[in-house]
Amino acid sequence: MTTLSTHVLDAATGLPGTGMEVRLMRWVDDGWADTIAGTTDSDGRCSFGEVDAGRYRLAFETGAYGNEMYPYVHVVFQVTSDRDRYHVPLLLSPFGYSTYRGS
Repeated sequence: MTTLSTHVLDAATGLPGTGMEVRLMRWVDDGWADTIAGTTDSDGRCSFGEVDAGRYRLAFETGAYGNEMYPYVHVVFQVTSDRDRYHVPLLLSPFGYSTYRGS
């Protein structure tokens, strides 16, 4: 089984993005279905446990965190069964964001 986690880093402050709501959704039958919701911990991390292969979307509630330019960030990615672990970090600043496949 494959596990999934994320990590939010606030690039403006250099601190973890704590207390941010993150929803995990899975593509099912031509639409997104909510799978699980979580909140980043004091280190900006959130784990979603085991996931099956498929197309997923992480929905970061960045507006509630204080980002006025990007109130929501959605990251879509594909999970395959050939990896034991997926880690999808989000680097957030007031006027931009980026993501990458973490280790």
